[in-house]
Formats: sequence, structure tokens, C-alpha cells
Amino acid sequence: MASTFSEEDFSCPVCCEIFKDPVVLHCSHSVCKVCLQQFWEKKGSRECPVCRRKSSIDTPPLSLALKNLCETFLQDRSQRSSSESETICSLHSEKLKLFCLDDQQPVCLVCRDSRKHTNHKFCPIDEAVTDCKEKLKTALKPLQEKLKIFEDCKLNWSQTAEHIKVRINNMGLRL
Repeated sequence: MASTFSEEDFSCPVCCEIFKDPVVLHCSHSVCKVCLQQFWEKKGSRECPVCRRKSSIDTPPLSLALKNLCETFLQDRSQRSSSESETICSLHSEKLKLFCLDDQQPVCLVCRDSRKHTNHKFCPIDEAVTDCKEKLKTALKPLQEKLKIFEDCKLNWSQTAEHIKVRINNMGLRL
């Protein structure tokens, strides 16, 4: 069942990893328990990291259904990756085990030794994946911070607009 979902469906909005002990807040957003605790400690108030809605409870309930789905998803993904053959080079029909750092593409051992990749630098493809994920996380962090600032500004502007409407209505009643 979990195989019909993408990794994004099971990712915590705070750490961007597959949920670990997901808790569900009153606003229906889910977050890793540890991520929520760290967010609350850093923020100094109990609010949702996604929508900023205040939480009235100290310990939100564990989402067992989501936890089970995440575990099933991880098992399915693990089985798929171990049962599927590695990606094959279209030029040499060899397994793609390396990543060419100069051309930013996966290569097989024959490609590595070809003229096209002379004097190029390579790393194992797993290392390249890990490095790429780290770069994406690093790039995502400031974007998430900017998004939070924009959301806070939007909330502030909405509150200001509502306040102005109330004042206009009050002034209209006095006239």
C-alpha cells in the first residue's frame, strides 16, 4: 500500500527525512516528535512549525497509522532497491557504480577509462547521492527561513487589514 506514495508524503516538514515517531497536532499537521520538541524549545512557544497555529497540549499524540505507513514505505523501498538491478550504462551495458564529478553524471567502469572522461574526478555513486542530499538540505534551509518570514509578514498584514476594517466600521457607526 505504501508503495503508491512518494517519499515526500512521508517526510517531516522540519527535518525533511522520513517521519520518526510522528505526532499529529490539532491543525492536522504531522511532525517528528523530536523535531517538534526541538522546534518548541528553540521558539519558546508551542506552535505548529508549518502553519504557526498555537498548540494547547504539551505532548501531541503519536500518529500510529502514519508511523506504520512510514515503516511499510521504508521496507518496500529497501526491498525494491535490493531486488532491482543497478542502473545500466546505455553505452556499455555495465552497472553505473561511479559518478563523474566533472560531467555531473553517473558512469560505469568502462566510461571512466574512456577518452571522454580522461583526467576527470570520480566518486562512488552512493557518496555523490549523499553529497547531493546534503547540498539540497543546505539550500533548502534558507528558503524555509524566508518562507517563515513571508508567512509571518502575511499574517501581520492580514491582522492589520482586519484591524483597519474594524476601525472603519466603528467610524461608520459613529457618523
